[in-house]
Amino acid sequence: MKLRILGRKLEMTQIYLDGGEIVPVTIIDCSQCVVAKVIEDKQSGSTAIQLGIGIAKKPSKPVAGQYKSLDTPKHIKEFPLTEDEKPAKVGSSVKVTDFEDLPFVNIVAISKGKGFSGVIKRHGFSRGPETHGSDHHRKPGSIGAMFPQRVLKGQKLPGHMGNAQITVKNSKIVSIDKTNNLLAVKGAVPGSRGNLVTIVSN
Repeated sequence: MKLRILGRKLEMTQIYLDGGEIVPVTIIDCSQCVVAKVIEDKQSGSTAIQLGIGIAKKPSKPVAGQYKSLDTPKHIKEFPLTEDEKPAKVGSSVKVTDFEDLPFVNIVAISKGKGFSGVIKRHGFSRGPETHGSDHHRKPGSIGAMFPQRVLKGQKLPGHMGNAQITVKNSKIVSIDKTNNLLAVKGAVPGSRGNLVTIVSN
């Protein structure tokens, strides 16, 4: 059975373990995660669950009409359920205590957007000579031969950097705060503070 929960990235800090070791961790706030909707497809027999977090300030009427029994969530994620999984009750809160027995989890989030970046920042290219006669300071260089007369797909070129979905696999759970529904995972989590984070068991 897979466990799923939505949260928000708070900050990075350090935690001292019992042996005196310092571990860098990221604090994730999962206090507002609720079961927003259960979708059952009678034709295929499949079932999906929607988890929501936060409260939308001005939801549209079509969206608000789908969640009459609770406040319309600000962010919604849908997950398919397997045949042996039973959906939780709509409106019930999802707690981090479900992850107590799990040593590792997978974390999905959107990374920070860097805008349009060149090849040095985006791909780690080396710069050209800084001499006066050089015309190759930060340019990508050759991107193809005379044949074929086109640029092959997959070339490392300047372009939009960041703002992409990143999955960090096997992030270690360092501590769980049951009172405030906080989760501390080892290392960094993609995105800025306040970023939406999806936590899924392996």
